[in-house]
Amino acid sequence: MSKRKQVKFGVLIHGVGGNVTAWRHPEVPVDASVSLPFYKEQALTAEKGKFDLVFIADGLFINEKSIPHFLNRFEPITILSALAAVTTNIGLVGTLSSSYSEPFTVARQFGSIDNISGGRAGWNVVTSPLEGSAKNFSKSEHPTHDERYKIAEEHLDVVRGLWDSWEDDAFVRNKETGVFFDPNKLHRINHKGKYFSVEGPLNIARSKQGQPVVFQAGSSESGRNLAARSADAVFTGHENIEEAKLFYKDVKYRAAALGRSRDDIVILPGISPIIGKTQEEADAKFAELTKLISIDIALQYLGRFFDHHDFTQYPLDEPFPELGDIGSNSFRGNTDKIKKTAKEQNLTLRQVALHSAAPKSQFIGTPERIANLIEQWHEEEAADGFIIHAPLPSALNDFVELVVPILQERGIYRSEYESDTLRGNLGLPVPANRFTAVNQHS
Repeated sequence: MSKRKQVKFGVLIHGVGGNVTAWRHPEVPVDASVSLPFYKEQALTAEKGKFDLVFIADGLFINEKSIPHFLNRFEPITILSALAAVTTNIGLVGTLSSSYSEPFTVARQFGSIDNISGGRAGWNVVTSPLEGSAKNFSKSEHPTHDERYKIAEEHLDVVRGLWDSWEDDAFVRNKETGVFFDPNKLHRINHKGKYFSVEGPLNIARSKQGQPVVFQAGSSESGRNLAARSADAVFTGHENIEEAKLFYKDVKYRAAALGRSRDDIVILPGISPIIGKTQEEADAKFAELTKLISIDIALQYLGRFFDHHDFTQYPLDEPFPELGDIGSNSFRGNTDKIKKTAKEQNLTLRQVALHSAAPKSQFIGTPERIANLIEQWHEEEAADGFIIHAPLPSALNDFVELVVPILQERGIYRSEYESDTLRGNLGLPVPANRFTAVNQHS
């Protein structure tokens, strides 16, 4: 019997939690977002569970309404470097903005992590949705949504070109002859584009996985196009399997239309599993989290997606307000979905706000229920794997101890790592160096 396709897992390490009140739960260390021991413990738990990667999110603008985790947290490159030293096989993926960074710096930073970790780095390319970001980078205005994606495409092309500066056998390092490197195998990209001008070469060589794995997380039209053209993996989020299947099929189709293999792009929805010995126990855990969220806090949380729009000005129990273009230049994929769902289901502002702040995932229940859902989504092509958003620190351990063994027994999840590189574990090919390929065909 042929081996079944294997499900992939990543974990989002989110410090004191992904909503406004998670930090108040008795289990959450109040300094988790700036605690190296906390990050280390979560990363090692995920590695014990043979996860493919840990993921560190980021943002470039905060204000008094931001959620606690955003107010005081590690910058991704820094914490990933620290985690590289204490892990062995698990991938190390971090967010870095293409709108507010220079390609040479990005290429150098992720190239360094890739070498420090022995080929386990990944870059989540984001375009920075929050308009306030411009104020922190000496910019007069935040680029429009579509413009940010054009910048991202050129930025990524430059970074990938820089990663190929050195052919894989360029460093001779012959002490007897005094030859340190072969100058014919060092290359400049000499890029002059609309947004960037970069000569190169980069001052760090490729790792054994060739290049860091490129992730993308936008679900708007521009985001899907960038993912299909350029991403190795896609982070996404869906409330049901039907929605997930449509996204999966759409992105894979777009990639194939551009001449790529469907298998060249890994699609990973985020889920927040809460596990109990019984369904009632799992539901009680979810209720314990949600009781901390008041309607005022929920409105504040919802406002973040809409440029921190003040939703307190509207009646709570009337239909969700007409907002026009508010939010279209920020989290467009999210805001379009919120507005569409509210209209289709005739939801009130109160319902939208509470659901946004504390969505009830399908993935709440016994280990068998969670495993069954994961298997169904995977088998029916709604996902190649999942990013686990552990709502509490113990939730990740529960998943590793209780759900992972079921999936291993069913033959759809590894018992041991296949590789010590991120590409190897995700089943992605090592990209050929573009300059070596040119030389071989010239």
